[in-house]
Amino acid sequence: MKMEKQIVSSQQFGIMIERLAHQLIENHGDFSDTILVGIQPRGVEFSKRILEKLNQISSNNIQSGNLDITFFRDDFGRRDVPIEAQELDMNVSVEGKRVVLIDDVLFTGRSIRSAMDALLSFGRPKQVELMVLIDRRLTRDLPIHPNYVGRTVDTILEEKVIVKWESSQSEDKIILINSENE
Repeated sequence: MKMEKQIVSSQQFGIMIERLAHQLIENHGDFSDTILVGIQPRGVEFSKRILEKLNQISSNNIQSGNLDITFFRDDFGRRDVPIEAQELDMNVSVEGKRVVLIDDVLFTGRSIRSAMDALLSFGRPKQVELMVLIDRRLTRDLPIHPNYVGRTVDTILEEKVIVKWESSQSEDKIILINSENE
């Protein structure tokens, strides 16, 4: 039996985006040496939202891109259904830049490790930071820790965190699904 619980409402969602954008401004100033990089597929929508909010708050020209980690994943050849590569939108060099990797949910840390490997295809960054909407801190397989967090949620392995975006569903919200008995 699936049990679903909303853990972030639409209003809370907006507040988290606003807070995270302000934290970026505090740490990156005019963004002259910073690039925001959304991790495909789910980090791309989060990256767009952060970029929109930053453009509302400041008038800086912020560089951004989307990173496809498909071929860098450690489970690439182990899946029953092959992973399809995403359209690449990374037309910037990260050489000597400060990069903020953006993803929706930090779970085991394996996607972030894959993203760091993929990122090196575009140069050697001066610094890499991580921004996540949800940090599932008790489920990490790798020693990866985010610099910017919307909310920390303690979950067990049988639970899933689902981010629902307004553009594809009725409203922005984050839900926790317990599928223990499936």
